[in-house]
Amino acid sequence: MRKLFTMVALGLALLMAQPSYAQKKAKVTNHTIQVNTPKRPAGQQDVIQLTTPKLETVRVGFIGLGMRGPGAVERFIHIPGTQIVALCDIRSERVEKSQEMLKKAGLPEAASYSGTEDAWKKVCERNDIDLIYIATDWKHHAEMGVYAMEHGKHVAIEVPAAMTMNEIWKLINTSEKTRKHCMQLENCVYDFFELTTLNMKKQGIFGEVLHVEGSYIHNLEDFWAYYWNNWRMDYNRHHRGDVYATHGMGPACQLLDIHRGDRMKTLVAMDTKAANGPAYIKKQTGEEVKDFQNGDQTSTLIRTENGKTMLIQHNVMTPRPYSRMYQLVGTDGYASKYPIEEYCLRPSQVDQKDVPNHEKLNAHGSLPEEVKKALMTKYKSPILDQELEETAKKVGGHGGMDYIMDYRLVYCLRNGLPLDMDVYDLAEWCSLAELTRLSIENNSAPVAVPDFTRGAWNKVKGFSYAFTK
Repeated sequence: MRKLFTMVALGLALLMAQPSYAQKKAKVTNHTIQVNTPKRPAGQQDVIQLTTPKLETVRVGFIGLGMRGPGAVERFIHIPGTQIVALCDIRSERVEKSQEMLKKAGLPEAASYSGTEDAWKKVCERNDIDLIYIATDWKHHAEMGVYAMEHGKHVAIEVPAAMTMNEIWKLINTSEKTRKHCMQLENCVYDFFELTTLNMKKQGIFGEVLHVEGSYIHNLEDFWAYYWNNWRMDYNRHHRGDVYATHGMGPACQLLDIHRGDRMKTLVAMDTKAANGPAYIKKQTGEEVKDFQNGDQTSTLIRTENGKTMLIQHNVMTPRPYSRMYQLVGTDGYASKYPIEEYCLRPSQVDQKDVPNHEKLNAHGSLPEEVKKALMTKYKSPILDQELEETAKKVGGHGGMDYIMDYRLVYCLRNGLPLDMDVYDLAEWCSLAELTRLSIENNSAPVAVPDFTRGAWNKVKGFSYAFTK
């Protein structure tokens, strides 16, 4: 029996030792898959805290006017110090609809570009544009961002801004070479609850943050048909892993000061089988899909250099209430947005002046609603003055967070300040698309997360916003 057990164990060990195709493409050290980090090209420097000359007016060209683009055009109509110079979409009717928005607002007509797949290049080549705002499908984001920066433009790219490590490094290298801003349009970091919680964290209310969670859980059954040429379902059909991680990653990484004193070090990912994706295609077309790649649910655990952890989830296939799973676990407190907004704190962390009727608090239950409201008022984010908050809620865009995102982008460009999010944020938050696939395809093996700053992750201590005063 002992001999049989030994033979079985040896056989299993040999089987596990056989490298998969994906492992052959990466180096394995101490059972962790090491992903190549290219050397910084000669003469380049990092763009940590990058500042550029002030722009009195931010002249903008919009590329992609399908689902997200028109909303961005509408928001920029209301942002002071901007000029909409060009509108571009492969479909001319989309451009015309956005032109009508400008006309209705009493603004001059913008230059129109449409009809061909490379019409967007002409927008990037104009000499009267400062910022290219990209809201196309994922497959073209990185290519457009690189081209725009090469032609002297700052770029703001919808999520995810890059889908492969190759695209990520191209964006980083181009931003470093051209000294142009490359920001991902991650709106969820500007949600009012996330903004307030981040400020509370900066004030030490939660003690030391140990663990954070984030996700994109959003059943898309009612939305698949709206993606032109079915591109989003096709992407899930042909790609495995967390292909849409940034809404959960952005707020989580800001809470942990990623590349501002800490860095993601290792991740492990796993997924369920693909069930609803193939079923949807069969229902719509009758096709039996045998090779659908992306599982219905993908879960990723990440450990940082400083011993913190992150849990990130992706699920766009199964019936579930929408959730970004935003959670913070600290030594002295807890915050959560889903399914309800709540805080839990040690009583010593709450000023008694903020506790009506001197209610008794404890560290194992949610704060009473009136105490929560008092804290959220007291620790409102420094970027939110009353005028901006009221305008954001009026103009809208996911409850106002889209407007705050665009407003802050313009504010920083006009004042020559570092942006709230840089190209390394983009890289870190987008990297899960390929790194999770690599882990999953290798039996959920640990994958070392590259240092996208190439040594500058500890250069700045703590996340902060830039202001003129």
